[in-house]
Amino acid sequence: MISLTEKAAEKVREILNKDNKDDHALRLGVKGGGCSGFSYTLDIDKSFIESDQVFEEKGIKIVIDAKSFIYLSGTQVDYVENLSGSGFEFSNPNASRTCGCGSSFQA
Repeated sequence: MISLTEKAAEKVREILNKDNKDDHALRLGVKGGGCSGFSYTLDIDKSFIESDQVFEEKGIKIVIDAKSFIYLSGTQVDYVENLSGSGFEFSNPNASRTCGCGSSFQA
């Protein structure tokens, strides 16, 4: 399971509404790369395949491919705004090491 903070869910709703994509889902994933080995991916998507994990959190449909789900299970996604900028932040219990920017991890 993946959880969204209220602030992250609000930001996703705002993006979906702004782009008139209320029927789309938040697609989360991981890919090789980044300073720690894997980096997080976020996208807005309408297409799913049979092996995707699909569930709803705070009214937001979330889709994760089966391979990424292994690395993301139990992760909490937040949306932060501070003096350095704003963006989605991942709190991943499966990460054995993360980079300083928070956008990549090692499992």
